[in-house]
Amino acid sequence: MKQIELLAPARDAEVGIEAVNHGADAVYIGAPLFSARAAAGVSVPDIERLATYAHRYNARTIVALNTLLNDEELPRAGQMIRQLWEAGADALIVQDLGLLRLDLPPIPLHASTQMDTRTPEKAQLLESLGFRRIVVARELSLGQIREISSRVQTELECFVHGALCVSVSGQCYMSAWLNGRSANRGTCAQSCRLPMDLYDAEGHPIVRQRHLLSLRDMNRSQYLKELIEAGVTSLKIEGRLKDITYVKNVTAYYRQLLDRILAGQDDWEPVSDGSCTYTFEPNPAASFNRGFTDYYLKGNKETKSEAKAEPVWNFLTPKSMGEKLGRIVRVMRDSFELETKAGIHNGDGLMALAGSEPNALDNSLIGFRLNRWDPQRRQIFPLGGTQITRQLRPGMEVWRNRDHAFDLLLSRRSAERKIPVDLRFEVTDNELRLTLTDPHGVEAHASFCSETPFEPARHPQGDNYRRQLTKLGDSLFSARSFSLQAEVERFVPGSVLNSLRRQAAENLETAREKHRSLKKESPVLQSKLPVSAKDILPTDFRANVLNGKAREVCEELGIADVAPAFETDNGAGMNAVTAGQTPVMVTRHCLRYALGECPNFPKPNVSKSAFPHGILATPWTLKIEDKKFLLKFGCKNDCMSEIFIIFAPK
Repeated sequence: MKQIELLAPARDAEVGIEAVNHGADAVYIGAPLFSARAAAGVSVPDIERLATYAHRYNARTIVALNTLLNDEELPRAGQMIRQLWEAGADALIVQDLGLLRLDLPPIPLHASTQMDTRTPEKAQLLESLGFRRIVVARELSLGQIREISSRVQTELECFVHGALCVSVSGQCYMSAWLNGRSANRGTCAQSCRLPMDLYDAEGHPIVRQRHLLSLRDMNRSQYLKELIEAGVTSLKIEGRLKDITYVKNVTAYYRQLLDRILAGQDDWEPVSDGSCTYTFEPNPAASFNRGFTDYYLKGNKETKSEAKAEPVWNFLTPKSMGEKLGRIVRVMRDSFELETKAGIHNGDGLMALAGSEPNALDNSLIGFRLNRWDPQRRQIFPLGGTQITRQLRPGMEVWRNRDHAFDLLLSRRSAERKIPVDLRFEVTDNELRLTLTDPHGVEAHASFCSETPFEPARHPQGDNYRRQLTKLGDSLFSARSFSLQAEVERFVPGSVLNSLRRQAAENLETAREKHRSLKKESPVLQSKLPVSAKDILPTDFRANVLNGKAREVCEELGIADVAPAFETDNGAGMNAVTAGQTPVMVTRHCLRYALGECPNFPKPNVSKSAFPHGILATPWTLKIEDKKFLLKFGCKNDCMSEIFIIFAPK
């Protein structure tokens, strides 16, 4: 059977436990130190608490330790990894090759998306190094993922939902260059989300103060089956900084979709056990999002004339757009009429889109809270009254970026996860035996022996036994079937039946934990590396070699002269950057195409009124804060673009 994993994020143990409750097969969480989200580090005791809870459902806890480490940090990282292993962590997500040269416990290693796996050759190299799983680059198409899968045996993990880095992961140095906060060290300042200016080669302004590198959020929910068929076994939700309501909602949404897919496949099954029931209808648009994109999963659909794909970018705002409600029909003095079929609630957070079309450069947002909603008249009274309505016009789109009632529902207990079991109850004159069997055939029983025979029953007791013994609501389990073997009709007190049921459930939990421990895998890391990396890994600072152990790995791979990482303390990596020549970001998001200036696909995507100078001369320059970046467009390389550094003029 092919096991399929839904992998959810957690910023702390509480969020991780709720991710499990809402259907996650696995949860990934930040290590106490050295995580790519430094603000989301979690203590070892809390990770142990999460792992213990997850293991009850055979769900996994995966710890992210995916930053570059210097020589002084490596020993501390090694000690922490052993502590995490002893705490019950099931795997580690790592970026630094130097970790392969430490004396690690037998914990599976997953190659982080920060390792930039875009080719079959890179995947084969990582497999030869002993990685149990590879997180493929987010920019890849289904065909590219399928090609990688055909060339390796290791598991493949793929992002399916959440925020997108505009850069190829692990190859972005913009934040480090601008303010010393390195993405590869877990402190990215998200400089790509800032407003910025764009100029053509003659210095004419093309766009001013727009979020030109800010992407929409990923949503690949309609392609889950195709991803699995392409070779992906772990479907990953982004969001280790997201709140608990986001994780509940999005995890439940993908759990329901995935369950429907698995139900139609005889050779696919979920990694973990149990089924979930919810008190709400999952809706990813109701949680934080910047608008959705499948991000080139079917190739660059935007360049195909027949495609109706949404753009990957959102120039308007890096904040949440939420869900579209409808259009304004008319505006009154202190209210407006909205054409919508959505349920609206007092206290909702709304915003109106003030522009000619969603992707127009002349757009702006008008945000406000809903003070009162009149459903009969479809009339909204915004908090702020005329201060808001005087800015509104008929035809404007209205979006909801905070659903007050939905958030309130998710702030309470919103899911229950149960493992179905089969019950067999045996009754003799003076002995009772209840056996519980889980879906894997693991069974446990509880017995009760009376010194004297039970009293004869006046009426058949089968229904009473079933009713009492299948009340498993206070346990991990739910009754899938019940069978009775009774030699004679006997009356058994309810207190005895309840005690028997509780003991059998506790015994089954213990038996399941023993069974899980016996199945725990112990990977063997290879000491010799059979694959040469001369033509696979970069040899400049983009190889991300920050310590001597990583350098040793590169030397064994045939790269003896690899340059130091950009983040090297003495500045050697940064000093290797040549103004106007060295790329500090590689991205598939092409501004030239986005602004309707692509020579190969000239179909305009935004309003042209912002370009009074006609055809725009290249190269273009992007100004972020007080620094300027020269843009180079790789039109022959599947629209992969490179942003080059250039010093700001004095």
